[in-house]
Amino acid sequence: MARQLSVFALVGMQLVLAGAATPSGEPPAPQSVERVSTLDITILSTMLADEGFGEWGFAALVEVDGRRLLFDTGANEDTVARNLKALRIDLAGVEQVVLSHNHADHTTGLLTLRRQYAPASPTTLQSLLVGQGIFWPRVNAGGRLDERMAVVRRDYEATGGRVTEIAKPLRLQPGVWLTGPVPRVHPERNWSSLGKVRSDAGEVEDTVPEDMALVIQTNKGLVLLFGCGHAGVINTLEHVRQTIDRAPVHTIIGGLHLFATDEKHLSWTASQLKKFGVQELVGAHCTGVEAVYRIRELAGLSRQTCMVGAVGASYSLDKGINPLRIAK
Repeated sequence: MARQLSVFALVGMQLVLAGAATPSGEPPAPQSVERVSTLDITILSTMLADEGFGEWGFAALVEVDGRRLLFDTGANEDTVARNLKALRIDLAGVEQVVLSHNHADHTTGLLTLRRQYAPASPTTLQSLLVGQGIFWPRVNAGGRLDERMAVVRRDYEATGGRVTEIAKPLRLQPGVWLTGPVPRVHPERNWSSLGKVRSDAGEVEDTVPEDMALVIQTNKGLVLLFGCGHAGVINTLEHVRQTIDRAPVHTIIGGLHLFATDEKHLSWTASQLKKFGVQELVGAHCTGVEAVYRIRELAGLSRQTCMVGAVGASYSLDKGINPLRIAK
C-alpha cells in the first residue's frame, strides 16, 4: 500500500494532462459513470452563523470517500481559520483548495490558511485549482486597474503552492468533478459588477468568466457546490448535463447570487430547478434569504429540504441536511 500512488499524485498527473478524464478529454460514457459512497460538506463561511463567525463570503470543506478538499476561503483573512477552531475542524492533510472565482469574498483567506499550515504540513493546501481567467486583470467602472489575484498567485506560489488553471471539466477523483468555466446559454446575469476584464480576447465585460462549481456523482443524483453561481445556476446545470453526467440533480449547496433578482427571473429559476429534479437546496451567501424561501415555495420543496445555509451547517449523503439551530 505504501508504494501505491496516492489519489493526489494521480490527480497531479491528470492536471499535467490539462484535466482530461479520458484520452479524448470527454466525460465517461453513461455506462461507466461513477458514484461516490460517502459525502460530507460543511459550510465554513457565510453570513448566517449558528456556530463561529458570519461574514459576506463563502467557504466549505468537502469530504468524499475519505478524501478532503477546501472549496473557497472566505472574505476576511481569518474568518475560516476562526471558524475551523470553533467547529473543531483541522485542515491538516487537505491538499487541494478550489477557488470558484476571483472575488475577494471567496479568496481572501487562502494565504492565511496556507501560511498557517505549511510550516508543519507542507502539502496542506498545496494544490490550487482555479478556472481559466481568474488571474486576468480587472478594470472597475471608474477605470481603475485591479491585479489583486496576480499578487495572490505570486504570494501563494512563494509558499510552495502549485496553481492549475482549468479550461474544461476536470475529474478530481472517482465521482468528483470541477465544471471549469461555464457557457452562458441562458441570459442569467447573476453578477453585480459593471467593470471590464482584460481577457485573451481583449478588454470585455466582466461576466466572471472563470466561475465554476463542484459536482459530486451519487446514487441519489448529482450534488453541486457553488461559490456564487455567477455563471448562472441553470447554465451550470445545463453544462454539467452536457459534459459530465445527465443524472438528475438531487442537491444544491452554496451561493447562487439571487438576492437581488426580480420575481420573473426567480420564478423561472425555480421552475428550471424543478425540471432538473432538485430535491434539496441549501442557499448560502449571496443566494438571499427571501430568494431561498421563494424558491422553496415555487419548486415544491419544504422547510426540511430547502433552507438558508449557516456556518457549521452540513450535508451528508446518508443523513441529508443538518441546518443546526438558526436555520431549522
